[in-house]
Amino acid sequence: MTATERSIQLAKIAALAAEDKIAEKVVAIDVSDHLPLTDVFVLASAASERQVGAIVDEVEDRLRDHRVKPVRREGEREGRWVLIDFGDIIVHVQHEEEREYYALERLWKDCPEIDLSGVDVPGGPASDADTTAENDSATDETDGDERARA
Repeated sequence: MTATERSIQLAKIAALAAEDKIAEKVVAIDVSDHLPLTDVFVLASAASERQVGAIVDEVEDRLRDHRVKPVRREGEREGRWVLIDFGDIIVHVQHEEEREYYALERLWKDCPEIDLSGVDVPGGPASDADTTAENDSATDETDGDERARA
């Protein structure tokens, strides 16, 4: 069994959100063959407790935009290792020291890593291309108004 396409897309959305908050060493691991409860672990590191919190908030916000809510969130009070369980994926945001000490990648080394390059987020907020097209047409309308006034 391998991770579902939906799980992979959610993992990519979570990874992109983490990277937007300057997370380090963001990886996604397909654990579906070893765990019946979830398909993918997303791992991300942060340099401080405050950054851990910012990454966690951004991941939750971004997945909420895609109508995915967390089932559970653990470790928030300490801010050193926060686990967010979304059912199909589990996101681990760890302080750099915890990431090094617990070495989850080593624990799950037999599981395949998911390629996070070329993140494509269907059905999400407007893409940059859409926004650029809207801005271009707004500029054209403004130019026309200014020419009419001249």
